[in-house]
Amino acid sequence: MIIYNVKTYLYVLLDCEDLMKFEKLNENKIKITVSIQDLKEKDISLHDFMSNSIETQDLFFDLLEEADEKVGFKVNDCKVKVEAFAMTEEDFILTITKTSSNSKNPPRKKLKVRKKTNSVKSNEYIIYKFNTFDDFCNFSEFLIKNNLKDSYKVAETAQLFLYKNFYYLVFHNVNENYKKLSTFYTLVTEFGSYVLNPDLFVYKLNESGSIFVKNNALKKSFTYFIKIKNLL
Repeated sequence: MIIYNVKTYLYVLLDCEDLMKFEKLNENKIKITVSIQDLKEKDISLHDFMSNSIETQDLFFDLLEEADEKVGFKVNDCKVKVEAFAMTEEDFILTITKTSSNSKNPPRKKLKVRKKTNSVKSNEYIIYKFNTFDDFCNFSEFLIKNNLKDSYKVAETAQLFLYKNFYYLVFHNVNENYKKLSTFYTLVTEFGSYVLNPDLFVYKLNESGSIFVKNNALKKSFTYFIKIKNLL
């Protein structure tokens, strides 16, 4: 049985090679270095990787098989915990740790990474859910403290919706050329969670939600919301 418990951390490390590398730390733990180029070769976008998408989960299965072949790291029927560490804008480290086993579970079927065809377009929208308004403000404040005040450039538009007592940050037309994109993806998942099927969910927000900030949600949060929060 596999349990995905993916938590991302920002971890700066320089002079890393752009090659996928497998390092067996012990019988229960392995470290894998993955580069942006590795993701491209497997037809997985940076956002899919950072948001724990179906494609990313398939990639983990594929990596586990490679780990078995290359360094003898066998998972069998064990539960595993996967942690993704962002190193630079180009490299990541995955640590996979076996936590327990359960002999009652059937062997895992062999899975391969799903390949995307050129006819499949990436999501037009990207949406993150924040449990409270304070969580959103804390995220904005964290961006400023980590020299990411220009992160409003991450997308063409950014709206903030209120729906069923949760706050949703909606990005439209993500700027893939924004140099700090991978860092942004790493940090936002520390405060909010990625919403699946964003191109469909955005219609639900427009129909039943309330627009809290019509546009430039991040930029306006830097100017207004953080100051108000600090005054309370």
